[in-house]
Amino acid sequence: MKLDIYQIDAFAAGPFEGNPAAVMPLTDRLDDSVLQQLAEENNLSETAFYTAQLPEDAGPHDPERPAYHLRWFTPAVEVDLCGHATLATAAQIFEDVHPDADRIQFWTRSGWLHVDRGPDGKLVMDFPAEPPVPTAGDPRIVAALGIPVRECLKATDLVFVAESEDDIASMAPDFAVISPLKVRGIVVTAASDVEGLDFVSRWFGAAAGVQEDPVTGSAHSQIAPYWADVLGRNSLVGRQLSARGGTVHCEVRGDRVHLSGAYRRYLRGTVEF
Repeated sequence: MKLDIYQIDAFAAGPFEGNPAAVMPLTDRLDDSVLQQLAEENNLSETAFYTAQLPEDAGPHDPERPAYHLRWFTPAVEVDLCGHATLATAAQIFEDVHPDADRIQFWTRSGWLHVDRGPDGKLVMDFPAEPPVPTAGDPRIVAALGIPVRECLKATDLVFVAESEDDIASMAPDFAVISPLKVRGIVVTAASDVEGLDFVSRWFGAAAGVQEDPVTGSAHSQIAPYWADVLGRNSLVGRQLSARGGTVHCEVRGDRVHLSGAYRRYLRGTVEF
């Protein structure tokens, strides 16, 4: 069997920045075990598979706009929500399949999501907001982070608010403690000292099977509502301080968050198996 594959860097302002995602269009459904093996072989933090064949349980959508079934796999598991691979998938569809469309709709494990063309060339994703709530901090996890922690919160991920941007940039967590945790991942965030940025973050995977993700869009659907409340405004800019780095523009709108960013295409090829 042969499948097309695209590698696109999401939340990237230039080459070798942002988070690489593999995007694989499907004309026929494949077994979940095969999708997982493909994601493992691709060895990126996420592989996105999409098809025009919507499942029977897909809810109502706009019939005038393109709609696809979208799934995301890390090398270890299928996940419920992924930002950078959604942005990458929309970029490939906008450029190669529907160049005249202004919106792409995706049926996912998190319901219907849509991605719009932004006026500045960025793509804008509409995601569910997930404000984190206070939780008791596990002293062992806090110690494994190796930096002072001001607040401990919980959403899909564990969220730790650090004292400073410098702490987050320099931290070297103990992955022997973090990796076995029964949570998708850990977000560490702090207010930014840089003009034009509101907050910074890093994301470390546990159950997701990814050690450190370069730029995690879905984490911003958790931390953007937090910083909107702290800073008193709904339009925010976050920067993920991984080795590659990436910028996420956030607009908190009630129970939704609009996450936008640029992208760079890197690779197009064919997978044979």
